[in-house]
Amino acid sequence: MNAAEFYGLEELRRACIGFLHCCISLDTVCPLLSSMEKYVHFKSTRSLMQKVLEFVDDHASDVLTQAPFAILPDHVVRLVLSRDVLQADEVTKFHAALRWARRYSDKHPDISVKAAISPLLDYIDFNSMSAMTLMKDIRATGTVPDEKLVTALAYQADPASVESMRLRNAARSPRRKRNNVTSQMAALSMSSDRLDDDVNSDVGESDSGNSSNDHDDGSLHYF
Repeated sequence: MNAAEFYGLEELRRACIGFLHCCISLDTVCPLLSSMEKYVHFKSTRSLMQKVLEFVDDHASDVLTQAPFAILPDHVVRLVLSRDVLQADEVTKFHAALRWARRYSDKHPDISVKAAISPLLDYIDFNSMSAMTLMKDIRATGTVPDEKLVTALAYQADPASVESMRLRNAARSPRRKRNNVTSQMAALSMSSDRLDDDVNSDVGESDSGNSSNDHDDGSLHYF
């Protein structure tokens, strides 16, 4: 598909795109996400990725619980979890992030699961979870800071108190639009090493060898 675009073979490019659209399924969606992010500088790939992400949105509960989701690059996981139209409840999103973090920690023994999941917690709306879920399910994992749980419980007791704080934070750090794949992937490309920076700041040190391998596994190649 991308070769056809590069050489200006438009009919072949359209045929490839049409075929790949038919191939999007629960079995192929994660491999497609993992492979396409390397070629997102091609217009054809961006078009296909939009279709794949729309499929993820509509089948999120199934996609997030699949084993292949846990092996996606960190910036692709953030891309998926950050989507406003993702059809999955917050508990499902949290456990998908937790499975990913556990695998990441297994691959990088010097990084704890709590440190690995920390950058992903911003994409989870803990305020929408019940108090029982927060205390018996989420807190039991030992991966969510107590202050996040307290804030969520405070929201349930008095939403106005937390909402005012949220609005102040949002004013300082506005959320990016999530319906434009190109702009969002470009933003993630420029910050593809943020997870390593975040988890290393949590554990207090970094492993330069592991960091190099992470970039080989999951960096985006735009130019």
